[in-house]
Amino acid sequence: MRQDHLITAKQLSRDDIEAVLDRARAVADDPAAYADRHAGRVLALCFFEPSTRTRMSFDSAAKRLGMNTIDMGDVDSSSVSKGESLADTVRVIEGYADALVLRHPSEGAATLAAEHVETPVVNAGDGAGQHPSQTLLDLHTIRENHGLDDLTVGIMGDLKYGRTVHSLAAALTEFDANQHFISPESLRLPRSVRFDLHETGAQIREHTDLDGVLPDLDVLYVTRIQKERFPDENEYHRVAGEYRIDAETLEDAAEDLSVMHPLPRVDEIAPEIDGTDHARYFEQAHNGIPVRMALLDTLIENAEAPEGPEVDR
Repeated sequence: MRQDHLITAKQLSRDDIEAVLDRARAVADDPAAYADRHAGRVLALCFFEPSTRTRMSFDSAAKRLGMNTIDMGDVDSSSVSKGESLADTVRVIEGYADALVLRHPSEGAATLAAEHVETPVVNAGDGAGQHPSQTLLDLHTIRENHGLDDLTVGIMGDLKYGRTVHSLAAALTEFDANQHFISPESLRLPRSVRFDLHETGAQIREHTDLDGVLPDLDVLYVTRIQKERFPDENEYHRVAGEYRIDAETLEDAAEDLSVMHPLPRVDEIAPEIDGTDHARYFEQAHNGIPVRMALLDTLIENAEAPEGPEVDR
């Protein structure tokens, strides 16, 4: 993988994905071999929206690589509250750090940031746009349990506003995967995402009901309804809780079905699923450490490499 920034899953080829996931497996197998690998380097955490797993796992991943981290803190206590532009903010922070992780409520914010800095930028979520590092840990979880080819994946819930869905769907087109999208009509995939998927020749199907497709699935990727993205709260209440997974729901599922969720969940997966062999969402969250270690290691390595033809490593 030779990338300056990670902005969207659409920029990643199959080789790119497999290179990061191979490194993540190596990190998981022997984390001590990566300790202090980037001692003295600094990662800046720039979160304009709330985050638990993404912020903390990047923080932990960086420190396990020997890096220090600096945190912009709450937006209200930063210069953003004084009217500073995103471009100026990242230009300044670039002088303090060797890489930036950015989460922002506006779609396209990470693209804008990457246009103004030379240090690697990782998009940690831009509105309802993309969340590519989440996709890498999702793919790592799927690969460790099923492989990444000859797959049937169901993606259910908020497909309109769910950025993890948009990233995962794009990345799965690099593999032999059938994709089924299950949602209320009002939360189906955006037209632009459907167009991009069709352009790749992806095999996708859209449904409003899970029952008909569940027995065929290897993976069921569940997402919460993104309340904070709805322009009308009444619209949210019309669909909230409409899609919920419990033990009865999974009676017709394959024995080795993996139920995944990017978290946080609200009520879309019943706690009774947690103790079953289907539950992969906590494993999925824990995979954020080796995958993000591998990603940071790769991006910093690329940034430090002399310019010239790509070489095998």
